[in-house]
Amino acid sequence: MQTAPPLPSHSDPRPTEDRRDALKRIIGEGRIGRQSELVRLLKSAGHEVTQSSVSRDLRDLGVAKIGDRYVLETSGNSPAAGLSAVAAFVQSIVAAGPHLIVIRTTTGSASSVAAAIDQRQWSEIVGTISGDDTIFVATTDLHAQRALLARLKSFQPR
Repeated sequence: MQTAPPLPSHSDPRPTEDRRDALKRIIGEGRIGRQSELVRLLKSAGHEVTQSSVSRDLRDLGVAKIGDRYVLETSGNSPAAGLSAVAAFVQSIVAAGPHLIVIRTTTGSASSVAAAIDQRQWSEIVGTISGDDTIFVATTDLHAQRALLARLKSFQPR
């Protein structure tokens, strides 16, 4: 009687780690703007991937889409590094009333900048809403708004 080979174990993290390492390398080496390109390049490198697995990997790795390309954060999971990495896309930061800050970004960058702000988990922030080039940041009160304005402007390029 012949026995079938064992099924691959889904608890082995190596294939996922290898795929994510390849994904980071691909993003770091070129201007990739579509997930379908990432899927094609990963498959050609011998990885079994789907659009869903690539999407999950991008989210888990903290990859941002800035304009027309994917970019990696510069130093791991550091929230400060994430905010510094996207600060160049901020065009203006202004107060609007006593509880709101409006941040204007380059086209297509607002969601990445908002995600970097959300990662900070600052107590002054009640919530953020982002569009294509604008972010609304709600604060708890006027004092919190002023403190947050100072924090955000410290990341803005001079």
